[in-house]
Amino acid sequence: MNEFLNEASSSTYLTLKGLQELEAELEYLRTVERPLLASKLHEVMENLDPSEDNEYLLVKDEQAMLEGRIAKLERILSCAKIIQPGNGSEVVSIGSCVMVQEDNGPMETYTIVGSAEADSKKGLISNESPLGKALLDHKVDDKVSVSAPDGEILFKIINIK
Repeated sequence: MNEFLNEASSSTYLTLKGLQELEAELEYLRTVERPLLASKLHEVMENLDPSEDNEYLLVKDEQAMLEGRIAKLERILSCAKIIQPGNGSEVVSIGSCVMVQEDNGPMETYTIVGSAEADSKKGLISNESPLGKALLDHKVDDKVSVSAPDGEILFKIINIK
C-alpha cells in the first residue's frame, strides 16, 4: 500500500512550491490584510451611527472571514508533509506526474498532490479525488476505472515520472 496513505489522516501533503505559496499568503494576511482591516474597523467604530450599523456588520464579517482563512492556513501548515515531485517510483504515489489516456482520446498529464494544493486547471489533482485515488499504487499500462456522473471512465497509465 502507498506509504502516504498509511500515515495519519491529519497530514496535509504539499509540494515545496505549494508550501511556499501558502506561507507567503499567510504572511501577507497577517502583516498586510489584518492591520488594514483592523484600521478599517477602528474607523467605522469611531464614526458609528446606529442608522449605519450595517457597515459595522459588514466589516466584522470581513474580519471573521479573514481570521478563518488565517486559521485554516495555520492548520494546513502545522501538519504539512513535503512531497517530492517525480520520486522515480514505478508506482503512482503522491508527487508522481502521471500521463493517462482515456479510451483513444488525447493524453493528459496530472501531478498527484494533496487536497490543499489541488488545481485541475494546472494539472494538479488531489490524492483524495476520484481519479487521484484510482491512480495511486498502479503502474504503467495499468487501467483504472473512475466513477463519473455519466458512468465509469477507464484510464490507461501511459507514463509515471
